[in-house]
Amino acid sequence: MTSSLSTPAAVDLRVQPVDEVLDRVERALQVRLDQGTVVRKRRTVGARTDRGTWVRIERRRLDKIDGQGWNGTECAALLSGVAKPAWYGGVVWRDWVDEVMWRADETDVLPGEPVSAQAALALPDEWWEALNTSMDVLAAQDTTRIATPDTVTITQAGVTEAIQAAFPGVSDTTITQWAPAHGDLNWANVTAPNFCLFDWEDWGMAPRGLDSAALWSNSLAVPELADRVRHERHRDLDSRDGMLMALFYCTNIIGPHAYAEDPRRGLARRESACIVAVLQAS
Repeated sequence: MTSSLSTPAAVDLRVQPVDEVLDRVERALQVRLDQGTVVRKRRTVGARTDRGTWVRIERRRLDKIDGQGWNGTECAALLSGVAKPAWYGGVVWRDWVDEVMWRADETDVLPGEPVSAQAALALPDEWWEALNTSMDVLAAQDTTRIATPDTVTITQAGVTEAIQAAFPGVSDTTITQWAPAHGDLNWANVTAPNFCLFDWEDWGMAPRGLDSAALWSNSLAVPELADRVRHERHRDLDSRDGMLMALFYCTNIIGPHAYAEDPRRGLARRESACIVAVLQAS
């Protein structure tokens, strides 16, 4: 007998037909989607609406949805003082044929364009101040949610397993501070010239420094940018938990299952060696 939670076949929404999904979302949210603005990614589709908003649609496997629910964007609407798109409503349904869940959220249109790592080198000080303000305000808030970076719930056991597989010289991987985090902070999820942080599906409690380490690791192909992130987020990244999070993200770059041609590998190796030495000496 086949389990109702069996793993569905991989689907890429960049090539998968989604017309029926878009029609269902239009009916449920009572909007018209502008077909000329549709953006298709591997597991998400987005488009502008006829009322000047944006709809993001995501397909997620059932085994990637845990007991805390699948409403990160909706829950993030309660966060105050963080630069993010306003949330207006959403709809979610289960696909009983493919055994997946679909969710559509209607939000403000972004106030700028997503940033590339190269373009980030030219960001003004005011932009970095806005980033720091939002990250610090977010970390000071309260939530019962747990962050799910890469749709995987972050746990102490998972952190330990990942770090010790790539850096066996680090014997103590105990996280001492947890705080709310975005959970997917990378250059594609922030805008410029006006700073805004979007895609809140995976936010929740996480080890201190998770977001700072994520942005730093995504900048390692551009050393000057990695230095700027380290400078701006030094309070996180210089903490013991922040160093562990830096190693955690480096495991994706130089760990056992890393991509050999990743342009971040060289700097990641050097930086992680320094971090390991500091942790061993502490």
